[in-house]
Amino acid sequence: MDLAQSGPTLVTLCVRGRRSARRALWFESARLARVWSRGSAIRPVPTYAVVDEASLRYIEAQLAEEDGRGALSMDGAFERFETTQPELAARIQEVLDRPLDETALALGYFLSIAVWLAFERAFSGRLGTVTRDAWRATVDALALEEDLRRRNADEPLDLDDVLALEQPDVVAFVHDHIEAALDAERPYAADADDADEAAKDIDVDDVHLVYRTILLETLALSHAVAPGADEASPELLA
Repeated sequence: MDLAQSGPTLVTLCVRGRRSARRALWFESARLARVWSRGSAIRPVPTYAVVDEASLRYIEAQLAEEDGRGALSMDGAFERFETTQPELAARIQEVLDRPLDETALALGYFLSIAVWLAFERAFSGRLGTVTRDAWRATVDALALEEDLRRRNADEPLDLDDVLALEQPDVVAFVHDHIEAALDAERPYAADADDADEAAKDIDVDDVHLVYRTILLETLALSHAVAPGADEASPELLA
């Protein structure tokens, strides 16, 4: 697949109003979290490993350069991804090698690269390599957290809220691009029935698989960030 053709077309689709509204809701969820008894499956992301929106938007702009002629190209970035994060790249490639819907496939390539590059930019020199054991631990933790959310459906936060509290700007960024890509794939419809029929052409299960994979990548990278010189690691504080 030609990443330079598929990725940048999605990068330019961003719904800033929805992002702002969603973030406001998540901050309200954070307030509610003070009285929320959360499960312990997902380790909290250290404050020194939280990606800022500016890093995400910088990478988005670089990847959006027409025909991949900007400072970054999707093909070149994915090759470097495979070199610097071989385990993470291999696990993501396993998902992308499936017979996915075209929209889900394009989202998977773009989001996996954009999130990794944002971590690199935000934590230059402090981002370690995700090992096989670290990836497996992340997969197990997310699966357990999903089970905890299902068994505690009366609590105020669902899994999406939990992850958004850990990496709010990354989750908002991912949501924006998924929503924008789905909107772009739906042709203009004369009425709601036509819109519903058009939506059936998009495999939402494939899109959800990609979304879950990007969440796993985000959590794995979050715990691969080393503290800065003036910050103590969580292990030392424990």
